[in-house]
This record gives sequence, structure tokens and C-alpha cells, in this order.
Amino acid sequence: MTHAHLAPSMTATQSPPVMEARRWLAAASLPAGLALLNVSQAAPVAPPPAPLRAAMIAAIEDDDGSHLYGPVLGLPALRDTLAASMTRRYGGPVSDQQIGITSGCNQAFAAVISTLAGPGDNVILPVPWYFNHQMWLQMTGLEPRALDTGPSLLPDPKAAAALIDARTRAIVLVSPNNPCGTEYPDILLAAFRDLAAAHGLALIVDETYRDFDSRAGAPHSLLQDPDWDETVISLYSFSKAYRLTGHRVGAIATSPARLAQVEKFLDTVQICAPQLGQRAALWGLQHLDDWLAGERAEILARRTAMEAAFRDLPDWDLLGCGAYFGYARHRLGIASDALAERMVSDIGVLALPGTMFSPQGAARGRDEMRFAFANIDAQGISALADRLAGYAPVSRS
Repeated sequence: MTHAHLAPSMTATQSPPVMEARRWLAAASLPAGLALLNVSQAAPVAPPPAPLRAAMIAAIEDDDGSHLYGPVLGLPALRDTLAASMTRRYGGPVSDQQIGITSGCNQAFAAVISTLAGPGDNVILPVPWYFNHQMWLQMTGLEPRALDTGPSLLPDPKAAAALIDARTRAIVLVSPNNPCGTEYPDILLAAFRDLAAAHGLALIVDETYRDFDSRAGAPHSLLQDPDWDETVISLYSFSKAYRLTGHRVGAIATSPARLAQVEKFLDTVQICAPQLGQRAALWGLQHLDDWLAGERAEILARRTAMEAAFRDLPDWDLLGCGAYFGYARHRLGIASDALAERMVSDIGVLALPGTMFSPQGAARGRDEMRFAFANIDAQGISALADRLAGYAPVSRS
């Protein structure tokens, strides 16, 4: 098949980075005596907790609805329960009519963007960005407008304002951030909300990792405004909280008017989110608060371990750390995309280079690396630091 038979916007879009990293792994030989440290993907590999699996088995056997189409915008009980949970957490009014359930948070993003923008429009993304956001925009003929976050990894509303033009439709923020782990302060999110509102834009806040935010209480006050849904769109994923990655359950919090348009997107793509996954998410919301608190405590302990491990590494500086991620700069004299591929064979570490989170050809990312520590404990983090400490890649001709 020639490119004449392929959409140019698709062929111009990078390959999925995690799949690219898996190809490196398939082609590599691990160093003798070293097990792989896979810090490439930000997803738990452990199964859901046993009580949740038991509830899922019961749903398969006893609930015929688990096997049928359901409402396009999600199970009413799940929408209602999530709305109540968000109201309690954020201290602002969220109703079930402002909640839509999707097949994961990536689909939530795609659905929302489809209600906001069309070919030729642009959406502002802070850099380093979450690559699936950039990929969806590019594939659909939209311009991902890069907003560099500098050494602080925090986006600047004034710099964002300079990027806005007549074709700008939204600003996208991820907090806690993927890939950087940075937690955006409430005052910063409020400033972006005000900027978006002043220009008639949407502020999309991807909160996939909000269950692992280190701050006590509400991570922001955006939803305390009774008219929050005129500007703010919040995205969420149940995958990380309840280890439901393969069951694909995400959520959108927005206005009922926008959800009416989201419904059209969902109906033509998948009809509804997986019924078993929705039932699992509902059961988790109803029964797993204490368990999830323990998961959060473990992730926060790993964050502390990452910060301590990188503190003494001579050639690495940890720029950001939080949720599942440590984002670091190296001084190894080799571009990070080449370095990441080499690290598999040299020291048995699979990580993603900063170039995967930055515009193609940009200077940003060439000396940066993301380490996702969701699946390595304190001992694994110590092993990672040991391998990085003694690593000095030699040139290859």
C-alpha cells in the first residue's frame, strides 16, 4: 500500500511511543545477570484487588446487563456515584448530568476535542506533553500548539496568552502531570481558568492521576464555582485507581450541553464503555476507599524513594517527581532517544526519552527522560539508581 491510500495526517503522526519501546525490548539482549527494570509505561501491571475481582465475577455470572449494550453516556449509578464523590472531594456542585463515562481517559479526551475543534483549529499543550494528546490532535487535523514549561515544568499563563489566536479552541493541562509528575498549584489552575474564560476557550484538565496527588484535600478549587462547567472540563480514569487498565473506563465532567455532543461521538465509536468495567468502577467507588488510600500511600513512598535515589546521581537531575513519574535531565552527552534505546542492552532499563514528549526536532527533550515507577518498589528504585550511577555509554561507530 502506498501513501496515496493513507491519510497524510495519520502518516505524519508518530508511532505509539510505548509500542516503540517494546520493539526496542524485542530487539535487545539484556545484560547478563540483570533482570529488566521496565519504567516505560505508566500503568499498574498487578490485577485488581481480590474483593473487586470477586465482585466482577459475580457481575459476569449474575448480572445479565454486564453482557449487553448500556446507555451511551454510562451506567446511571456510576454517573451518580462519581458525581457525588467529586462533590465531596472538590467542595463544589457536580451532578450526574455533568458526568459521562468513556472507554478510558484517552477516549474522553478524543470525545471532548471533537466537540470543541475541527481541522485548522489549534489547542495549546504544555511541553513536555502527554504524547497521546498530541497524537490525537495531529491525526484529526488540529495543531498542537506547544507551550514550553521551562525548568520549573509549570506552564505560564502569560506565555499561553501569547499563543492564543482566532483558531485556538482549548488549553489542556495535566495535573498531576504526565510525563513530569508535577502537581499544579490551585492558583495556577485558577489563572488558566480565567485566561480560558476571557478568550471563550475551554480549559481541559486531565486528572488521570488525581488519586495519587500528594496534597491533602481538594487539589484545586475550580469546581467550587457554580458555573464551572461553562469553561472547565475535567477528565478522569479509573484504570490507575482500581487497576482496571484493560477494562477501559474513564470519565468526563462537563456541561450537559457538551455531553449531548459527546454522546454522538461515543455512539459512533464504541456505543458505550465496557459494561463489566463500569460495574467494577462503581464497586470500587463504593467499597475501596481504604484500599485506595493504601495504594496512594505506597505511591507517595515511592516518590520519596525516587527523590532520594536521584539526589546523589552525578549525571542526572530530577526535574519533577509525582504521581507515577520521575522526569530527569542527564549529562551523558548523547541524545535521549538514542540513549533510551541503548539503555535496554547496556543496563537493562526500559524508559521513555523526553523526545517522545516534545515536538519533533525540538531541543526540549533531547537530554530528558521519563521514569515511570508505578511497577517498581523501593528496592527496584534503588536498583535503578545503582544502574544509572555507573552508566557511561561509550560512542558506537
